Amino acid sequence: MSGVQLPANLSEETVREISETRDEPEWLLEARLDALESLETLELPDVIQTPGRRWTNLDALDFESLVDPLDQADETERASDEGVEVLTFAEAIDAHPERVESAFGSTIDPEENYLTALSAALFTTGTVVYVPEGVDAEDVTIRAEMNSRSLFSHTLVVTEKSSSVTILESIESGESVDSDARYFSNLVEIDAGENSYVQYGSLQDLEEDTYSYSLKRADVGTYATVNWIEGNLGSRLTRSDVESELNGDSAETKIVGAFFGHSDQHFDVNARVWHNAENTTADLVTRGVLDEEARSVYEGVQDVGRDAWNTSSYQRENTLMLSDDSEADASPKLIIQNHDTEASHSATVGQVDQEDLFYMVSRSVPPQQARNMLVEGFFVPVLEEIEVDEFREDLEELIAARLR
Repeated sequence: MSGVQLPANLSEETVREISETRDEPEWLLEARLDALESLETLELPDVIQTPGRRWTNLDALDFESLVDPLDQADETERASDEGVEVLTFAEAIDAHPERVESAFGSTIDPEENYLTALSAALFTTGTVVYVPEGVDAEDVTIRAEMNSRSLFSHTLVVTEKSSSVTILESIESGESVDSDARYFSNLVEIDAGENSYVQYGSLQDLEEDTYSYSLKRADVGTYATVNWIEGNLGSRLTRSDVESELNGDSAETKIVGAFFGHSDQHFDVNARVWHNAENTTADLVTRGVLDEEARSVYEGVQDVGRDAWNTSSYQRENTLMLSDDSEADASPKLIIQNHDTEASHSATVGQVDQEDLFYMVSRSVPPQQARNMLVEGFFVPVLEEIEVDEFREDLEELIAARLR
């Protein structure tokens, strides 16, 4: 038995109703029902623990009040580029039934933990991006608005041989709902074919009454590259996992993360990479800023497998604290099972440099402006990693708005 209480409004009838309303095939209904059944035994995702302390308390989530399975509403705008198919989940099942069936659950097992299973059983929105062989696509955008107490989303990205795509996804709160708290869940699976390139940017700016859970994972094939950009500014509690499995020879990944918390926001952000093949490369870069009583927890994992000869793997995480009441913890991990590896990891937590601040104020820059300039400067190494102008500008604007 898992330690999590099943919501009373969650039943086989509920799941069947979701599936029937969407006119789904039998295999997807079965996958949903399997996920529902597994909830009784699954645990919540692991959180970092130190003696006497769990850094993130997911057990406190009251799914009874957070989740309303049959009342999910979103307003999602999808824009596509020539040659690439960007479809709602329902449209994709009609257009590419076999492709969707083989991709669904191929990188994220719905029964991985309680929250993935809950999402797989209940999702009502999502997008399938299919990039045929040789197609180069740039401006794929998925802009979603959450208009209900809870919303579950599932996204699949499939890139065929020698194709490329840049995807920009954002989620924000739409109309307000009659509820003290809300819950958003997003699972993203990327199947990157041989010699393909995927850049996936995600920006979360939900209102601060929302609990947010996202797991994004890529299966990176031979000579393929998957680069992630993850920006988190909204929600009350954010649990974000971004992961790449480098399964093909010479596969590459970069995971770039940025977060900015204030009031009593809590960010549990994680970047993980598995080097499972030869000549693979990974670069993990995360920067976060905390103000007031905000709190962050970061885990970065570089796992180098036994057969991963000639691995290059780098990780750095830096958190800047703007107040004495904010708190940050970082746990970078290197797991190396092959000596033919070049790897490093570092994590720093610190406050605004008082000498820098003093220097700027002594040059007649007002203290608040000086602090804001230092914060914007702190984010520059992450912003420079973002190749998508639109994403960089969106993130810069949100950071500037938070500083104002």
